[in-house]
Amino acid sequence: MPVAVRSAPVEAPQAMIPRVGAALLVALVVATVSCQVQDASVPAPEAVPAARAVVVPDSIARHLAERAASLTPAEVERVADAIRVESARFGLPTGLVLAMIEVESQFDAFAVSRVGAMGMMQILPSTGKALAARLGMGWRGPRTLFDPVANVRLGIAYLAELRDRFGHLPTALAAYNWGPSAIGRRLSTGAPIPKGYVQRVLAVQRRGAQPEASTS
Repeated sequence: MPVAVRSAPVEAPQAMIPRVGAALLVALVVATVSCQVQDASVPAPEAVPAARAVVVPDSIARHLAERAASLTPAEVERVADAIRVESARFGLPTGLVLAMIEVESQFDAFAVSRVGAMGMMQILPSTGKALAARLGMGWRGPRTLFDPVANVRLGIAYLAELRDRFGHLPTALAAYNWGPSAIGRRLSTGAPIPKGYVQRVLAVQRRGAQPEASTS
């Protein structure tokens, strides 16, 4: 007599899906927790600091700061900017301007000569007033010339006017010192041009008052 064999009940596919899904969910949770634990154990890389800007000292400002005891640090920066901008504007070497300031006033913003020339570039009030009008600059009387920025702007413009008038920079320097009328008379009569002031300024320029290349 044949023996009946009982087969194990076959689970329907629909019943297996929830179990497989649950197993996968558990595996995902375990993997996520493991990754979080691993990440927490490894220190995050340090942030790389941004590159610091390289500060190149301004050579004109440094030159002034070493010599112009009458100027505050803020004035040093403003005067340095004025020298750079106005020298470029009028096509004059910055080293020549610095040499003139040294010879004229030893960088003293409040210097007054025996003939009444004032400030760093030793400008007469009458000359300063006329220059300010031509340049459209404000004029508050002679005390304007004790403003080092205004004084430098006026002095550079004046030297440029003399250069254009006489067509020769050394002659313009002599006129800056002696006055354009006196130099004009000498030229008209064939008299020699005084060289003492010119030589002093050029000697100071050659000695080292040339922090920037000539803009001319």
